[in-house]
Amino acid sequence: MAACLACGPSAVVSHRSAAVLWKLIRASDRDNVVDVTTAGPNRRRVGVRVHRSRTLRASDRTYLEGVPITTPTRTLLDFAAVCAVGVLDRAVAEAFARALTTERQLATRLKARVGRPGSARLRAVLGGAPPPVTRSEAEERLLEIVRRTRMARPRVNSRIGPYEVDFYWPDAGLVVEVDGFASHHSRRAFERDRRRDADLVAKGLRVMRVTWRQLEDEPEALVFRLGQALAGASPIHERERR
Repeated sequence: MAACLACGPSAVVSHRSAAVLWKLIRASDRDNVVDVTTAGPNRRRVGVRVHRSRTLRASDRTYLEGVPITTPTRTLLDFAAVCAVGVLDRAVAEAFARALTTERQLATRLKARVGRPGSARLRAVLGGAPPPVTRSEAEERLLEIVRRTRMARPRVNSRIGPYEVDFYWPDAGLVVEVDGFASHHSRRAFERDRRRDADLVAKGLRVMRVTWRQLEDEPEALVFRLGQALAGASPIHERERR
């Protein structure tokens, strides 16, 4: 509400912030900036990311617990421009499951947004082939980083014996696990993960762990390390292949 008041009478919460408020996605520690869309001047405010739009209709505006916000349909149209396809896919599915919008409503609005940022991504989610199924935004972020490079595409959430691993490059004998604090903060989880890593290494695989902070703050360094890991296949794994 403070962000909207600071940006003028036409301002509404939008984009990722609106998706969080509608509970289409989970909030994360990155959500310390509020996305606001306004039809008025682009007023810069600390802690506010302002989007100026000439296409913000009266029908795109509503209130959620007293806070001016874009409707779920408009929220998805805007969010599509700033998120990865897997995250968008889950947000759309959540909106449909809770009857916040419909496929017809989204498709109708998309017709008028040809060429606009995110429109192709949302169109693919509505009618294209399903994207690889990731289980978290951190996994989706790493998959998006890999897509932007010339690296081989990994198997996603693939099984190796009794374990389901986040990313697996069989030809390189490389497993990459994405560590989120919520699921890895306890001593039991720590011990479980180390036992799992040891079992995978015993099979001749290499295990690389990636944190959210690395994905967010060090993507270039992460790409370099991942490229190095993929360039040098495990000697044990190579002997098994021969």
